[in-house]
Amino acid sequence: MERTRKRWLLAALFAFVPAAMGSEVGRLEMRFGPWGKAGTESVDLYTLRNLHGIEAQVMSYGATLVSLKTPDRAGHMRNIVLGFDSLAPYLEGVPYFGSSVGRYANRIAGARFTLDGKTYHLIANDGPNTLHGGPKGFDKRIWTADRMLTDPGPSVGFTYVSPAGEDGFPGQLTASVRYTLADDDTLTIDYSATTTAPTPVNLTNHAYFNLTGDMHQSIVGHKLTINADRFTPVDATLIPTGELRSVAGTPFDFRTPHTVGSRIGSKDAQIELGHGYDHNFVLNKTSPHALTLAAVLEDPKSGRVVEVRTTQPGVQFYTGNWLDGKPVEKGKGTFFAHRTGLCLETQHFPDSPNQPSFPSTILRPGQTYSEKTVLIFRTQK
Repeated sequence: MERTRKRWLLAALFAFVPAAMGSEVGRLEMRFGPWGKAGTESVDLYTLRNLHGIEAQVMSYGATLVSLKTPDRAGHMRNIVLGFDSLAPYLEGVPYFGSSVGRYANRIAGARFTLDGKTYHLIANDGPNTLHGGPKGFDKRIWTADRMLTDPGPSVGFTYVSPAGEDGFPGQLTASVRYTLADDDTLTIDYSATTTAPTPVNLTNHAYFNLTGDMHQSIVGHKLTINADRFTPVDATLIPTGELRSVAGTPFDFRTPHTVGSRIGSKDAQIELGHGYDHNFVLNKTSPHALTLAAVLEDPKSGRVVEVRTTQPGVQFYTGNWLDGKPVEKGKGTFFAHRTGLCLETQHFPDSPNQPSFPSTILRPGQTYSEKTVLIFRTQK
């Protein structure tokens, strides 16, 4: 009770401090302030900080993780996700940096699906397919925010109401994403949704990680472990074939740690189709909705480690294959080059609405979509 009372006192003290003000290690904080406008709508930036100085910034445009500062082995804090120090680059259509993507994360084949005997036509924005909900998915919407100080730590929730028919999807969907930064050095992302009509739902966060803290450096030297015995191979448009293929003996075997770049240049047909890794891994789970280890990402140079746990059945590993140096880098005035970030998108499998053998993504009225992803931060000697 005493700990909770102190937290609420801190919330009252810091909840309305402008975002531009500084902070120091050892002080719990939750700050917010206006960051700009998307058209006529205001966009706010929220800063969460735990007692160890780990800091997450999130904004209401796209319910986006803008920056995430964690210590290296010497205690130096650096941002470990690709992002920008102003709103403008996000409005110019950057590739989903840190955003909450939906209504359906990843690809839906042919920009259509059939549900309860009716075929729904979506908007193709990735060749013949729909990617991340379409050209104006949840990553490009203004979400309504609410902030609070929970017992684990500072927390900001975002809600977006997607009208029936938006981007071709049926039913009015009320989607929520909540970020909570705890004093045990975890960032939890909770997802929930309800609908007025049956609809596919698949929400994820699209952060690009670079644990060096230097966004000029490549991520090919990062070490990665993925808790998956199988992955979903894809066709020429990166749609799963339906097969759940064993990772054994392939460049997709990350059951023990491998550097990201050690096999990325192999002549493996799947690597060539993806121009690197852009594949869904089938997580080893003891029960369908259990919070399960998905991946461990390590940077040997800085000592930073991020462990990913999730209730989702899969994780999409993407190695920044299409980063081309065009978006402006955060605070540097230069560019994000090829493979300077990688994604570990916890999610349901791509194209599940068209793949009956995959875990279902259909949400019906009266049901609540609920998923959780936890990022655990630590350092190695």
